[in-house]
Amino acid sequence: MENQTLIAAFLGLLEGLTEFLPVSSTGHLLLAGHFLGFESKGKTFEVVIQLGAILALTSVYAALVLRLFLRARHDDAARRSIVSVLLAFLPAVVVGVLAHDFIKEVLFETPALITVMLILGGVVLLVIDRIAPTPVHRDALALPFGKSLAIGVCQCLAMVPGVSRSGATIVGALLMGVEKRAAAEFSFLLSLPTMGAAVAYDLFKNREVLDFGAVWEIAIGFAVAFVTAILVVRWVLNFISRRGYALFGWWRIIVGTAALLALWLGF
Repeated sequence: MENQTLIAAFLGLLEGLTEFLPVSSTGHLLLAGHFLGFESKGKTFEVVIQLGAILALTSVYAALVLRLFLRARHDDAARRSIVSVLLAFLPAVVVGVLAHDFIKEVLFETPALITVMLILGGVVLLVIDRIAPTPVHRDALALPFGKSLAIGVCQCLAMVPGVSRSGATIVGALLMGVEKRAAAEFSFLLSLPTMGAAVAYDLFKNREVLDFGAVWEIAIGFAVAFVTAILVVRWVLNFISRRGYALFGWWRIIVGTAALLALWLGF
């Protein structure tokens, strides 16, 4: 019992730390579960602790989102902001529904693929952090519709575990001339409908095999993910504004290389 509680707390910490960073929370959780021998029936634990991260982000951005919807009744700019995020969300809906079973049953069960994606994604972040075009968009709420949709297409790459949803959207935004902080903020806003829909669809698809028997472990993981994610979201925008994305690129490369070596050694 004590060992399972510690694992649940560790995985909750991992989820909260990585969900909104461009390092792939799914990749980290799947690899950690593989090496720790942890697996929940129907992925109930993994799905529910994601709700903790979503709730954390919602609490941080609740006032902004509420203001947007209140202003949308009489403000064109607010309406455009909402449409921009929804347009970016649309491609993930289509791809997620069509490819859900393949993603969950094949890609999620291939640890070697996850490690490779972590390493490649790290290299991409390091390169883009240096050669990204000069920013022309500095407001996450005022992106052109075409660029919002293109960022949404980039987000679909994160269906492959290890790529990172936030990493794919941030890199796409940077390549389209969005300033670093604005790219991260748009990624955060886009994650609200994307993660919410993904978790709801996961729960629906796995409703026959969901197992809430380990309520204590789920509650621990949820709570730790919630608190940690709040701290990360409040910290990361200022960090990115000052330092960029290189740290996250190197982190991905180190973690991916260590995990690939461990798999090669038979762990």
